[in-house]
Amino acid sequence: MLRKSNIRTAMAIVHDVVAVVLAWILAYLLRFNFDLPANFYSEMQQTLLWVVPLQVAVFWKFGLYRGIWRYASLNDLRRIVLAVLLAAAVIPFVLWMLRSHLIVPRSVLVLNPLLLIMFMGGSRVLYRMWKETRFHGRMKLYSEPVLVLGAGDAAVMLSKDLAKNPAWQLVGFLDDDSNKHSCLLNGVKVLGHLNELDHWVERFGIERVIMAMPSCSHQQRQRVIQLCNAAKVQVLTVPSFDDLMSGKVAVSKLRAIELDDLLGRDPVVLDAVGLHGLLTGKTVMVTGAGGSIGSELCRQIARFSPAKLVLFEQSEFALYTLEQELGQAHSAGSGQATLNFVCMVGDVRDAERVNEVMELHKPAVLFHAAAYKHVPLMEQHNAWQAIRNNVLGTWTVARATQRHGVAKFVMISTDKAVNPTNVMGASKRLAEMVCQALQPFHPQAPEGTTSHSTKLANNASQVAGYLPQAGEEANEKITSKPSTRFVIVRFGNVLGSTGSVIPKFRAQIAQGGPITVTHPEITRYFMSIPEAAQLVLQAGLMGQGGEIFVLDMGEPVKIVDLAKELIRLSGFTEDDIRIEFSGLRPGEKLYEELLADSEHTLMTPHPKLRIAQARQADSAWLEKLLEWTDVATMPDAQVKTALKSWVPEYQPNPEQVIPRK
Repeated sequence: MLRKSNIRTAMAIVHDVVAVVLAWILAYLLRFNFDLPANFYSEMQQTLLWVVPLQVAVFWKFGLYRGIWRYASLNDLRRIVLAVLLAAAVIPFVLWMLRSHLIVPRSVLVLNPLLLIMFMGGSRVLYRMWKETRFHGRMKLYSEPVLVLGAGDAAVMLSKDLAKNPAWQLVGFLDDDSNKHSCLLNGVKVLGHLNELDHWVERFGIERVIMAMPSCSHQQRQRVIQLCNAAKVQVLTVPSFDDLMSGKVAVSKLRAIELDDLLGRDPVVLDAVGLHGLLTGKTVMVTGAGGSIGSELCRQIARFSPAKLVLFEQSEFALYTLEQELGQAHSAGSGQATLNFVCMVGDVRDAERVNEVMELHKPAVLFHAAAYKHVPLMEQHNAWQAIRNNVLGTWTVARATQRHGVAKFVMISTDKAVNPTNVMGASKRLAEMVCQALQPFHPQAPEGTTSHSTKLANNASQVAGYLPQAGEEANEKITSKPSTRFVIVRFGNVLGSTGSVIPKFRAQIAQGGPITVTHPEITRYFMSIPEAAQLVLQAGLMGQGGEIFVLDMGEPVKIVDLAKELIRLSGFTEDDIRIEFSGLRPGEKLYEELLADSEHTLMTPHPKLRIAQARQADSAWLEKLLEWTDVATMPDAQVKTALKSWVPEYQPNPEQVIPRK
């Protein structure tokens, strides 16, 4: 029994034989205006006897019969053209070799390949069109009409994918570029402006639209979403421009609009050359690598091909999850460069473990993202643990970086460190001051001179639990010009981070509500996790030591407005999902600030980064702080009382006053 593929090949050969015969005869007829002389008619018949097998042999050699007509493409057409041209060149050569008395007009030799390309290529294209029209025409009867917003390159690519998808029927494009109106893109018309969305939605009965504008600004994106909300249609979007260009995803990978799109900001412009110099080929360590910011830092750092990425994390499960993700994303055949990374379990307060890891892997750059950051949890029953982890942990890692020659230490801070009203914010402000205290205050001092920090270093080693091993100098010197540069980066909330309101709101919506918001006027600064991580890298590159970089967080957003947007994006109304106000939690304030009252900022070359001029601390202050933290436990009330002297701007339970703009 003949296989289906053999039958298909035989039919294709028969078709091409007929095409060769027709093209050869028609070339003669056209040459003589369809009045063919008898002698040329006889020669035409004789030459056909060897022209047909010659051309079919060339076609076979070019693999024209290995493809399937239904999937004919430009590559198939290219092979047909090359095969026909080669055969056309072989015919006169064979005539010359055979010393044949037959005369073939030169115009026939020119017309024949043109006609043959038209017959062979055209029939394949027509067959594919017939098959696709027959298949999709039958399926499109049950498909959903959809409009595409935008008429650029992404929209064109998307229209090709939608044409193959039986679930969708693309009825038109909308774009604000008037020059594109009434034009056809892949056979589909550009209907008009985006403002006309409600008209076309009503005319075609549209329930969902697709936004194909991956490189538009967030203001344009917000406008489109507002138009879709007014037209009462669900809006999907294509992946981001960066993802499309990197080849991670296809344009057809549609997704629902997220809060990141609503609150999205213009893309971060990174100094790629500088970051390659900072990270590429270097060993980079990230503490708190399993957290929201830490894990995104690892993803971003991986793009710059470090020699080794050291993941330091206390949570075994968080570290395992990140290990699986990075291993899969950077495996052979993933399309991304392989990544050399190691997973190290440890506590940033454990000086012996921190020193062991740094001695083993010798990082050149360290990003310190490990911290206790949940305000209400740290406010009650855990205040001293917040101090120990956020302050002593930062000190332990920072001193280890100096001891092991790490070039740059980048600490992740928070806007809650500004005029803090809670223990967590005050602890992060102390951590900032610890880093600043470790920077040299007398850079002109002779190298090798022992500063006041010598006693501090010895005391700190004991406080942190690190005891010098035999053979080491008991009195380790810290020169006034240590190699490590300490950089602090301060920013607000990130969308979707662990413990943030967005995952909580989603869970409450999934349960049918209500959504609980602490106060109708509570506002926060927000940015996406990738943007925060990218700006941390940029600040780390720019920092020379001792600076507090403040990220441009945009405009503050009311939490209740976030809740309302999330309800709408989930396909519900506020009648379906209620919003309830539960009252401010311990240590929480209505408004967050990025700068303290006594601070001002300096501009940097990057438009989204500024440098805060904040009160600094010296080594004597740091020595006293470490003596205070050298206690196993301390009651919450005592911690809060002591914090008022360490951080004068700390004001627990403040009156809710709108800060100055």
